[in-house]
Amino acid sequence: MQASTKNIAGREVQRRRLLRNMSQNELATACQLAGWDVSRGTLAKIEAGLRCVSDVEVVLLAKVIGCNPGELLKRGFHECLKMC
Repeated sequence: MQASTKNIAGREVQRRRLLRNMSQNELATACQLAGWDVSRGTLAKIEAGLRCVSDVEVVLLAKVIGCNPGELLKRGFHECLKMC
């Protein structure tokens, strides 16, 4: 698997963050307030697909961004199936 495919939620996290006009710093702060000690750099790696995202992290990201966890996986899931 290529480095850019270590997670399938990252691009959707970025897309939804940008739709909300949030910076990575703002998202990191919101995640920290929700109980996940994450840095802006870690979020950048997640969005780039370079860092794996646990199921718990997907749920928390979805909560902070304001969507269903499945929505963060949906687009990438179909792309991932094509690679298999």
